[in-house]
Amino acid sequence: MEQENVIRRLAAILAADMVGYSRLMEIDEAGTLARLKTHRLELIDPTIAKTTGRIIKTTGDGMLVEFQSVVDAVHCAVEIQRRMARRNADVAADRRIEFRIGINLGDIIVEENDIFGEGVNLAARLQQLSEVGGIYVSRAVRDQVGDRLDVAFEDLGEQNVKNIARPLHVFRVRLEKDATPAAEPVDKTAAGSKSDKPTVAVLPFVNMSGDPEQEFFVDGMTEDIITELSRFRELFVISRNSTFTYKGKAVSVRDTAKALGAQYVVEGSARKAGNRVRVTVQLIDAETDRHLWAERYDRQLEDVFAIQDEVTSAIVAILPGRVEAASHDRAKRKTPDNMAAYEYVLAGKVLHHRSAKADNAEAIRMLDRAIALDPKYAHAHAWRACTLGQSWVYGWSEDRAATWNEVGEELKTALALDDNDSDVHRILAAVILARDEHDKAMYHQERALSLNPNNDLIVVQQGEMLTWLGRPEEGIEWVKKAMRLNPYHPERFWNHLGRAYYLARRYAEAVDAFKHISRPDQAHHAFLAAAYAQMEDDAAAKLHAHEVLQRDPKWTVKSYLATLHYKLDSDRQHHSEGLLKAGLPG
Repeated sequence: MEQENVIRRLAAILAADMVGYSRLMEIDEAGTLARLKTHRLELIDPTIAKTTGRIIKTTGDGMLVEFQSVVDAVHCAVEIQRRMARRNADVAADRRIEFRIGINLGDIIVEENDIFGEGVNLAARLQQLSEVGGIYVSRAVRDQVGDRLDVAFEDLGEQNVKNIARPLHVFRVRLEKDATPAAEPVDKTAAGSKSDKPTVAVLPFVNMSGDPEQEFFVDGMTEDIITELSRFRELFVISRNSTFTYKGKAVSVRDTAKALGAQYVVEGSARKAGNRVRVTVQLIDAETDRHLWAERYDRQLEDVFAIQDEVTSAIVAILPGRVEAASHDRAKRKTPDNMAAYEYVLAGKVLHHRSAKADNAEAIRMLDRAIALDPKYAHAHAWRACTLGQSWVYGWSEDRAATWNEVGEELKTALALDDNDSDVHRILAAVILARDEHDKAMYHQERALSLNPNNDLIVVQQGEMLTWLGRPEEGIEWVKKAMRLNPYHPERFWNHLGRAYYLARRYAEAVDAFKHISRPDQAHHAFLAAAYAQMEDDAAAKLHAHEVLQRDPKWTVKSYLATLHYKLDSDRQHHSEGLLKAGLPG
């Protein structure tokens, strides 16, 4: 008897099953099918395609997918479960569409458009074991993935499963290992309440290409912008479930904003033409129907998802600053007695950034009013600490020791009130650095960065921290990234870049950076003197050294270096060498 040719291959198999399908269909058949179809079109199928998976078959409540790469299979599952969790954030528990997922790496038999074999059976058994919203994998999957993805694996030991003779070693994928994207906020306006914070609604971007296949790209961009904006604790972002009800509809910005309880609306569109993608975005003040900001991004269509990430990052980096500026304009039109806690904080920030004694004192008064209105406002406590810290640094406080203690108390309060406010950790890192506790400061800096990687102040501080730690080349890249994130960045970003260049022995670039500072103080002149001295430009070095001593005749290298925060003695010595070479007194 002639044996039939059997095609076998090794593959990663993902088995997914919708939880409670029959119950949901009984409650609302049409609605459940419509929501499941939406999740498939907007999230599941595009994610499978992005990770080069092949859908083998689907049932009403399940799916079997084949991957050539086990890393791609786990990446796909993680993205689906994380994004489904965000989509379900403001859905009633008994209405949520949730999945269990199992993944196995094993031998399969291929027959026409179907697959069979133990590799498939084990994936199905893992899926059945999985918890709701979870991912269970075999030992082979865990071993192959290793640490190549931002997840951890929890060993659940050997499990006996149906119709499999030997026990199966099972691992749970821990989705919470890294700082996952923030959940979409609950839409408070739907419950009739209104946030005191600026409220932003991101309407579904319009697919202008005429290509239905690009719909997932456009919707994914909208969803990612909503998620990333939600990291900014000073914005209230209307949830995706609310804004997507307007998808495909011609809407009035003013009416839509009123219905959603939003002060600001983000609109956008994407068009694919040839090998290019063009994305346009605009921010609108719904109250006045006035455009506050608009931008267009043109990119090569080499990697559509890289484009999505790049454009999303650019938008969410710029938007909060634009919203804050517009909110500040609104606040200026109000009398102090009518201002909300948020607006007092906003006014305090603006005054603080002027770095003048009188403005700093007024900033503290503004922040005191915010805290009086809302004693549990973590952001207000954090910024009061920052403002007090500035008075301590510049010697504007009568009792420096008492001020420093007050800074610590404010930060302790802020941290207790909201451990997930990125600005709390950013300010805490800066204050701890002033005590030269580098490791502890870096812990809070990394925490701030994980909570909000798109905040230019956090990103530039990452560059500053790395420079103090003796890693200036890395510091340079982070400062440059902050400048890209915010093209309207504060002038002091050039100071951080110049310092990093000097430490990296890139003296000419350090000089160029410091030249961007319109009103240099003695510290800037000291750096310029050291950089020119290292370049053997004695005339320029002496000119800037003269400027230092003109501003403070008692200035010495020793007293100056005592105010800096180098972790490595070699970096401090390098800086000292340049200053002394410029002729400054030791």
